[in-house]
Amino acid sequence: MAELLSHVLVAYALGTVASWRLERMTKRWVAVAMIGALLPDLNRIGLFVADATLESVLGVSFSVDAIHTLGGVVLLAGLGAMVVADQHRQVFGVLLAGALSHLLVDAVKAYADGAAGAWLYPVTWGRHPTPNLYVSSDPVVLAVIGVTALLVRWIDRTRVE
Repeated sequence: MAELLSHVLVAYALGTVASWRLERMTKRWVAVAMIGALLPDLNRIGLFVADATLESVLGVSFSVDAIHTLGGVVLLAGLGAMVVADQHRQVFGVLLAGALSHLLVDAVKAYADGAAGAWLYPVTWGRHPTPNLYVSSDPVVLAVIGVTALLVRWIDRTRVE
Protein backbone atom coordinates (compact mmCIF):
# COMPACT_ATOMS: atom_id res chain seq x y z
CA MET A 1 0.00 0.00 0.00
CA ALA A 2 2.94 2.34 0.62
CA GLU A 3 3.88 2.24 -3.05
CA LEU A 4 0.39 3.23 -4.19
CA LEU A 5 0.23 6.09 -1.70
CA SER A 6 3.70 7.24 -2.78
CA HIS A 7 2.59 7.49 -6.41
CA VAL A 8 -0.52 9.46 -5.47
CA LEU A 9 1.51 11.85 -3.30
CA VAL A 10 4.06 12.40 -6.09
CA ALA A 11 1.23 13.25 -8.51
CA TYR A 12 -0.30 15.56 -5.90
CA ALA A 13 2.98 17.41 -5.37
CA LEU A 14 3.72 17.72 -9.10
CA GLY A 15 0.15 18.76 -9.91
CA THR A 16 0.12 21.38 -7.16
CA VAL A 17 3.44 22.82 -8.29
CA ALA A 18 2.12 22.89 -11.87
CA SER A 19 -0.97 24.77 -10.64
CA TRP A 20 1.28 27.57 -9.41
CA ARG A 21 2.32 28.28 -13.01
CA LEU A 22 -0.66 27.12 -15.05
CA GLU A 23 -3.85 29.05 -14.45
CA ARG A 24 -6.04 26.26 -15.84
CA MET A 25 -4.56 23.65 -13.47
CA THR A 26 -7.08 23.92 -10.65
CA LYS A 27 -7.51 21.62 -7.64
CA ARG A 28 -9.92 19.57 -9.73
CA TRP A 29 -7.19 18.82 -12.25
CA VAL A 30 -4.71 17.99 -9.51
CA ALA A 31 -7.19 15.32 -8.36
CA VAL A 32 -7.43 14.00 -11.92
CA ALA A 33 -3.62 13.75 -12.03
CA MET A 34 -3.72 11.79 -8.78
CA ILE A 35 -6.22 9.37 -10.36
CA GLY A 36 -3.91 9.10 -13.37
CA ALA A 37 -1.10 8.03 -11.05
CA LEU A 38 -3.21 5.00 -10.12
CA LEU A 39 -3.70 3.81 -13.72
CA PRO A 40 -0.49 1.75 -14.10
CA ASP A 41 -1.29 -0.22 -10.96
CA LEU A 42 -4.51 -1.49 -12.51
CA ASN A 43 -2.32 -4.37 -13.64
CA ARG A 44 -2.87 -5.74 -10.13
CA ILE A 45 -6.18 -7.11 -11.41
CA GLY A 46 -4.02 -9.99 -12.62
CA LEU A 47 -3.79 -11.15 -9.01
CA PHE A 48 -7.51 -11.94 -9.08
CA VAL A 49 -8.34 -12.65 -12.72
CA ALA A 50 -6.33 -14.82 -15.11
CA ASP A 51 -5.31 -13.49 -18.53
CA ALA A 52 -7.27 -16.32 -20.16
CA THR A 53 -10.46 -15.15 -18.44
CA LEU A 54 -9.96 -11.59 -19.68
CA GLU A 55 -9.21 -12.89 -23.17
CA SER A 56 -12.47 -14.83 -23.25
CA VAL A 57 -14.46 -11.81 -22.01
CA LEU A 58 -12.82 -9.30 -24.36
CA GLY A 59 -12.49 -11.65 -27.33
CA VAL A 60 -8.89 -10.57 -28.02
CA SER A 61 -5.46 -11.57 -26.79
CA PHE A 62 -4.79 -9.69 -23.55
CA SER A 63 -2.10 -9.48 -20.88
CA VAL A 64 -2.43 -7.38 -17.73
CA ASP A 65 1.36 -6.90 -17.70
CA ALA A 66 0.99 -4.43 -20.58
CA ILE A 67 -1.12 -2.09 -18.41
CA HIS A 68 1.97 -0.99 -16.46
CA THR A 69 3.63 0.32 -19.66
CA LEU A 70 3.60 3.49 -21.73
CA GLY A 71 1.16 1.99 -24.22
CA GLY A 72 -1.11 0.72 -21.45
CA VAL A 73 -1.38 4.09 -19.72
CA VAL A 74 -2.00 5.91 -23.02
CA LEU A 75 -4.86 3.51 -23.69
CA LEU A 76 -6.28 3.85 -20.16
CA ALA A 77 -5.98 7.66 -20.24
CA GLY A 78 -7.86 7.62 -23.55
CA LEU A 79 -10.60 5.47 -22.05
CA GLY A 80 -10.77 7.77 -19.03
CA ALA A 81 -11.05 10.82 -21.28
CA MET A 82 -13.96 9.24 -23.15
CA VAL A 83 -16.10 8.82 -20.03
CA VAL A 84 -16.19 12.52 -19.11
CA ALA A 85 -18.83 14.85 -20.50
CA ASP A 86 -16.48 17.57 -21.74
CA GLN A 87 -12.82 18.66 -21.86
CA HIS A 88 -11.71 15.30 -23.23
CA ARG A 89 -8.27 16.52 -24.32
CA GLN A 90 -7.44 18.10 -20.99
CA VAL A 91 -8.61 15.02 -19.07
CA PHE A 92 -6.49 12.83 -21.34
CA GLY A 93 -3.42 15.02 -20.84
CA VAL A 94 -3.74 15.26 -17.07
CA LEU A 95 -4.47 11.54 -16.62
CA LEU A 96 -1.49 10.74 -18.82
CA ALA A 97 0.75 13.14 -16.87
CA GLY A 98 -0.20 11.44 -13.60
CA ALA A 99 0.41 8.00 -15.09
CA LEU A 100 3.76 9.08 -16.52
CA SER A 101 4.84 10.34 -13.10
CA HIS A 102 4.09 6.83 -11.82
CA LEU A 103 6.12 5.18 -14.58
CA LEU A 104 9.05 7.56 -14.12
CA VAL A 105 9.17 6.96 -10.38
CA ASP A 106 9.09 3.21 -11.00
CA ALA A 107 11.90 3.55 -13.56
CA VAL A 108 14.42 4.19 -10.76
CA LYS A 109 13.10 1.55 -8.36
CA ALA A 110 15.44 -1.19 -7.16
CA TYR A 111 14.84 -4.58 -8.73
CA ALA A 112 16.66 -7.80 -7.88
CA ASP A 113 18.21 -8.14 -11.34
CA GLY A 114 19.29 -4.46 -11.60
CA ALA A 115 16.98 -3.62 -14.51
CA ALA A 116 13.79 -1.56 -14.48
CA GLY A 117 10.45 -2.88 -15.66
CA ALA A 118 9.60 -2.97 -19.35
CA TRP A 119 7.67 0.31 -19.11
CA LEU A 120 8.47 1.60 -22.61
CA TYR A 121 6.19 -0.85 -24.44
CA PRO A 122 5.08 -0.47 -27.35
CA VAL A 123 8.38 1.19 -28.22
CA THR A 124 10.41 -1.69 -26.81
CA TRP A 125 10.13 -4.54 -24.32
CA GLY A 126 13.72 -3.74 -23.31
CA ARG A 127 14.53 -3.12 -19.66
CA HIS A 128 17.07 -0.40 -18.95
CA PRO A 129 19.48 -0.51 -16.01
CA THR A 130 18.10 1.17 -12.93
CA PRO A 131 20.09 3.24 -10.45
CA ASN A 132 18.39 1.26 -7.65
CA LEU A 133 17.43 4.35 -5.70
CA TYR A 134 14.75 2.79 -3.53
CA VAL A 135 12.78 -0.32 -2.75
CA SER A 136 9.04 0.31 -3.05
CA SER A 137 8.27 -1.26 0.33
CA ASP A 138 10.78 0.99 2.16
CA PRO A 139 8.93 3.19 4.70
CA VAL A 140 11.61 5.88 4.34
CA VAL A 141 10.44 6.51 0.77
CA LEU A 142 6.87 7.06 1.92
CA ALA A 143 8.10 9.37 4.70
CA VAL A 144 10.18 11.50 2.29
CA ILE A 145 7.39 11.73 -0.26
CA GLY A 146 4.82 12.42 2.47
CA VAL A 147 6.90 15.24 3.96
CA THR A 148 7.42 16.67 0.47
CA ALA A 149 3.67 16.56 -0.20
CA LEU A 150 2.96 18.27 3.13
CA LEU A 151 5.55 20.95 2.35
CA VAL A 152 3.98 21.57 -1.06
CA ARG A 153 0.54 21.76 0.56
CA TRP A 154 1.80 24.26 3.16
CA ILE A 155 3.45 26.43 0.48
CA ASP A 156 0.30 26.24 -1.66
CA ARG A 157 -1.90 27.42 1.22
CA THR A 158 0.42 30.28 2.19
CA ARG A 159 1.03 31.52 -1.38
CA VAL A 160 -0.31 34.97 -2.14
CA GLU A 161 -1.79 35.11 -5.62
